[in-house]
Amino acid sequence: MNKNFLALGLAAALLAPQVAGAEGFAINEWSAEGVAMGGARMFAEDDAANVAYNPASITKVKGEAMKSSSTYLSPHGSYKLYNGDGKEIEAGKNVVHAGWAVGSYYVKQINDKEWFGIGAFPRFAMVSEFERGSKASSNAFFSKLNGVSVTPTYAHKFDKKWSAAVGAEINYVGLELQKNSYNPIAQMNVGATQTEGESYALGWNAAANYAFDDKNEIGVVYRSRITHSLEADFKMYPVTGGKITADAYGVVTLPDSWDIGYGHKFDKKTRMELKATRTNWSTYDALNISLSNPSVPNVLPPNVNSAKNWSNGWRYAIGLEHNFSDKYAAMAGFAFDESSIPYDGGDFIVPTGLRRTYSIGARYNDKKQTVAVALGWMDVGNLDFAGHATDAYKSAHAYDSFTKIASISYQRKF
Repeated sequence: MNKNFLALGLAAALLAPQVAGAEGFAINEWSAEGVAMGGARMFAEDDAANVAYNPASITKVKGEAMKSSSTYLSPHGSYKLYNGDGKEIEAGKNVVHAGWAVGSYYVKQINDKEWFGIGAFPRFAMVSEFERGSKASSNAFFSKLNGVSVTPTYAHKFDKKWSAAVGAEINYVGLELQKNSYNPIAQMNVGATQTEGESYALGWNAAANYAFDDKNEIGVVYRSRITHSLEADFKMYPVTGGKITADAYGVVTLPDSWDIGYGHKFDKKTRMELKATRTNWSTYDALNISLSNPSVPNVLPPNVNSAKNWSNGWRYAIGLEHNFSDKYAAMAGFAFDESSIPYDGGDFIVPTGLRRTYSIGARYNDKKQTVAVALGWMDVGNLDFAGHATDAYKSAHAYDSFTKIASISYQRKF
């Protein structure tokens, strides 16, 4: 094997890209083929992105492969705000703040039984933005979670039926929250605040595949929860002028999840995948931030707490792939993602309801290269949620929300 190719593959996979997701929290858009099949892509042949979708399936990669993927996500939506009497006091739209989900993957077959893979891709990310002069800004006017996971993986093929994998996860998050500080007694904004920090934490994953025969296969993937202890910088810009700074600290736990998949080959040209994902969102029970060492004493509260109490949820997906020839293929998919946000735990940081995603895609491949493209439309749905004590509204209704998706992938085999 050419050592330069291995070094290049590792460098590409370990490159931690800047990632921004669309509305929502969990990211499933890890390759164009995965986008095209609604995320139901656990049993693909010769696809280095299996590192992300199903580590046990990197045993389907013959030889050595590198892959890069880039997905564009553009969120849109509207909202209405109400006072305590249920009267509408404001209507508006989000500021369209598109983002990119970037993935890099490398897989090498060591021998007939063993494989090594590594990927760098986002599991959790989001960005949302609203007008700074709106009443919604008392809750949040800019929120961003940049996330990337680097996952070195070892896979073993026991026989024609069984394969399994285990891997580590090095997870990075960069969090930025901006809002207007609202005084409910004076009924006015008294300043803008910004909380910004980053953290690295460790997790792990495991996966297994079982092939009943040449046409039917099942698989399961578990990804552990990851707890970040986030040290951040807090800044407040009062309307009277000046700046107040403080040290901020918070704990954010990214949820663990289970993927269960079934793959069926109708014939040599057409196949289908079904996938169910259980995400334990109940780990997101609160977003609490403690403040210390303020530059101006007796002005800032010691704690800024916000209860979330999200519930665990399921995502269901179906994907189809049809090969017209040895070189050309088409794909289509649909996914349904439950909303896990309760009425008392919603906010303008993640204003998303249940999600339905419709997608299509195409692929060209020869013996050495694969190029795939995909388009998707995510119908985000409606969400009603209560205002907090320091918000300029008592309740909110998010509606007409959707996300445009476009993705491209390139893979090279060696």
